[in-house]
Amino acid sequence: MRAEVADAERIVVKIGSSSLTDETGHLAPGRVAELAEHVAALHARGTKVVLVSSGAIASALLPLGLTRRPGDLETQQAAAAVGQGILVRHYSDAFAVHGLLVAQILLTAGDLQDGRSYRNALNTVSRLLRLGVIPVINENDTVATSEIRFGDNDRLAALVAHLVRADALVILSDVDGLYTAHPAEPGAELIRRVPDIAQLTADTSRVGSRVGTGGMSTKVEAARIATSGGVSVVLAHADQLRRALDGQEVGTFFDATGRRRPRRMLWLAHAAEVRGVLRIDEGAERALGQGRASLLAAGIIEIVGEFEAGDPVDIIGLSGDLLARGLVDCAAQTLARRVCDGGLAVHRDLLIEMVQ
Repeated sequence: MRAEVADAERIVVKIGSSSLTDETGHLAPGRVAELAEHVAALHARGTKVVLVSSGAIASALLPLGLTRRPGDLETQQAAAAVGQGILVRHYSDAFAVHGLLVAQILLTAGDLQDGRSYRNALNTVSRLLRLGVIPVINENDTVATSEIRFGDNDRLAALVAHLVRADALVILSDVDGLYTAHPAEPGAELIRRVPDIAQLTADTSRVGSRVGTGGMSTKVEAARIATSGGVSVVLAHADQLRRALDGQEVGTFFDATGRRRPRRMLWLAHAAEVRGVLRIDEGAERALGQGRASLLAAGIIEIVGEFEAGDPVDIIGLSGDLLARGLVDCAAQTLARRVCDGGLAVHRDLLIEMVQ
């Protein structure tokens, strides 16, 4: 048994469109009901569960008379607008059988990039969990554009796992797990455990299904984001959802490698929108490397971008290598004149080493 999952107090469960649809690509209510049954069982034993669910566009295919996922953004957004209500209705009905309420939360990347809306999302989800409600989170496809998309719900699920301080993230898909090579290749073997994702060498070229958007590479990236913040990850086939949620050894398990960080640090590392770049000299680089000191304005030799006080910026060395990310203490124009209060560009407690 995987104690990290079996004993988890908070779990984020992500399920993809391909795992909620039938062979024709249309939403399968029976699969929604099965997912609700097992999530309800977790809830009954005291586990707080947040569900990140794809499937809005797939839910609208049949009502709109579409035979496949639309390719243009306008039709995708229209289908999402129709399908989101259908999807959440099925979830509401399925969880009602077990005496549970669900709450729909739609997010864009911009919602988590902004510090204020990030806190608002946290407060809402936290209150729902205290009320015993199952949050069902999805990307807000009706308004998201290519510039403000998560790209897929795998990355969204990893960020939500950070948001709610989950112990584990379970990603349910149409694949058995991560393989040493493309699963169709002879000799490809399932990787049961990944102790350190930084040392991983595997083929992630598998593309997404015809009703989904994610592929294996997005799942590995989601695992990297989650594990770097102390969250264990399971990648398993949706047919194994009960065993995966019970902590049995199915699919691929990614060990948490990073330490638990404050939410602000995780937001800054993985969700915040970087507004500028500060290039620093050798002295400032040494100071940052020897105990993560505050960054003084005097150590900055180049300022790129227009930013205000409190905005996230990347800090690079003379070689151009990324050293850290932080929240600037003053605006770009003020910083350029070296007149920041006390000469500080980034306070030590607002500076993080980048999560690799």
